[in-house]
Amino acid sequence: MGLPQQQLCAWVETPGPDATIAFRDIEVPKPGPGEVLVRLEVSGVCHSDHHSIYGNTPMTTHIAGHEGVGIVVAVGSDVSDDLLHSRVGVSWLHRACGKCEICKVDYTHCPHQDNSGRNVPGTFQEYCLADAEYLFQIPAEIPAAIAAPLLCGGITMYGALVRADLRAGDFVVIPGAGGGLGHLGVQIATSMGLQVIAIDSGPDKEAICRDSGACHFFDFQKSRSSLVEEVRSVAGGIGAHAVLCITGAPSAYESALAMVRSLGKLVCVGIPPSSYRLAISPFEILVRGLRIIGSTVGNRSHMSSLMDLVLQGKVRPTVEVYPFSELPEVMKKLEHATIAGRAVLQIQK
Repeated sequence: MGLPQQQLCAWVETPGPDATIAFRDIEVPKPGPGEVLVRLEVSGVCHSDHHSIYGNTPMTTHIAGHEGVGIVVAVGSDVSDDLLHSRVGVSWLHRACGKCEICKVDYTHCPHQDNSGRNVPGTFQEYCLADAEYLFQIPAEIPAAIAAPLLCGGITMYGALVRADLRAGDFVVIPGAGGGLGHLGVQIATSMGLQVIAIDSGPDKEAICRDSGACHFFDFQKSRSSLVEEVRSVAGGIGAHAVLCITGAPSAYESALAMVRSLGKLVCVGIPPSSYRLAISPFEILVRGLRIIGSTVGNRSHMSSLMDLVLQGKVRPTVEVYPFSELPEVMKKLEHATIAGRAVLQIQK
């Protein structure tokens, strides 16, 4: 059976604060050199999609999304037919240049990279193009709805924890631990032997944090005036070895460094409002020996290790599956942090 000429997509005409998502039919693209066409079954919905669509981060394409799972149904002229019918994941990093000095160290920070849903059409459509070199193979044992959150949420947390360079027994604080990235981070950190101090709010978020392996949980709504002291008290009285700030709330960033012990690390993952600036004296950084690290997504070796953890049953995303048509409602839920775990859209059966 041949491929259809038309497909359904979630179209954002003008990204920005007043953006609207409209479902429309567009042409099914044809793969060029180095590309494959993927028939998408599901796509995860990431908070960074919300940032892109509503103008907090740049978006120059009309189709967001970067956690797609599907089947390769066509390949470009110079791509091996062996990829046909493969079950693959389409992630944020669509393509890196592979030639610059940055790529030789860590291609995930390539300054010339293309990204799904940022400057190339993403996974909120039935069929999407992907670079054959940057696909992830998805084991048959992992259901599509479970695999999708690994392609950004999971690999982002795995990469951040690796870059934090912690040792078994170390304390790590995760603000927003009951959310899509957070609960995966708790599970991954626990699998590494770390002691997780989870911060979030509400009984549902506490339950998901504790079920994911958190040693301690603090409700920031109930502990606003004493949160830093409470965190420090359970981390040897001197603070955690690292804080993974995965929420973009300025309040989380403002308290993070006070939770870190001397020689500790702040790993910046969450995206705050574009006008926000982290305020810290260089004197404090040098006296305390602090490190501030930026981390986006992980690399191929990180994904391989993450898949192994999933297959071993040590990491399993909590997901809520929605019809593709409910994407606008999902965006509202993300804005108000009312999704426990990760949202996944059913694109096609």
